[in-house]
Amino acid sequence: MNNSPGNTARLLGAGLRALLVLTVICGVLYPLAVTGIAQALFHDEANGSEIKDKSGQVVGSSLIGQTYDLPKNDPNDGEEAARPDLKWFQPRPSNGLGGNSVNTRYTLILSGATNRSADNGAVGGACTKDAEEGTLCAQVLAAKEAVIADNSTADHRVEPRDVPADAVTSSASGLDPHISPAYAALQVRRVAERNRLDVDQVGKLVADHTAGRTLGFMGEPRVNVLELNTALKALAEN
Repeated sequence: MNNSPGNTARLLGAGLRALLVLTVICGVLYPLAVTGIAQALFHDEANGSEIKDKSGQVVGSSLIGQTYDLPKNDPNDGEEAARPDLKWFQPRPSNGLGGNSVNTRYTLILSGATNRSADNGAVGGACTKDAEEGTLCAQVLAAKEAVIADNSTADHRVEPRDVPADAVTSSASGLDPHISPAYAALQVRRVAERNRLDVDQVGKLVADHTAGRTLGFMGEPRVNVLELNTALKALAEN
């Protein structure tokens, strides 16, 4: 093996040239090309699928669900339960998400599911009022009671059989931005009453923001809650 200074210098020079070329190609040209293609062909998706209100202000992303809750009575009380602001369409529950107890100066969005089986807390193979507190069955029953109470109005009572599954269960991530058309329709009368709008107006709003199956056969029809509430705000302000 030739370990002469000249040969070593040549090897180091070749290595440095390869490093420089690969840095330019992989660290500069390739990222610029990918970014340029993404901005040209998928501009909205590449910038976070932002949703803007009528003033042009970004209000969120169409990919991440948001909660619509009333302000806490005590902002410093971490144990105080959130209370939904019933003037807005409500998203799916977010059971299973953890809290940020390490650094309370920042609020983190944590993705996660309950990791509980479908029969967790079931008594005799069914979810009943005897389900142990903290189990999935107990959470579902409590959520169902809340949905019925929140969405029943003076001239319309929500029946337990009318409550869809997505109204009482969280998604696998807990951050699902969509609800089913059935859950959106269930909330129409309450939203119309709280915003002093006509029921037909709000119903049309839901219909206009209902997306069909992807490519006509994948997934289920769905309603993006943030997009719907952004349109609702614009309608209520007119």
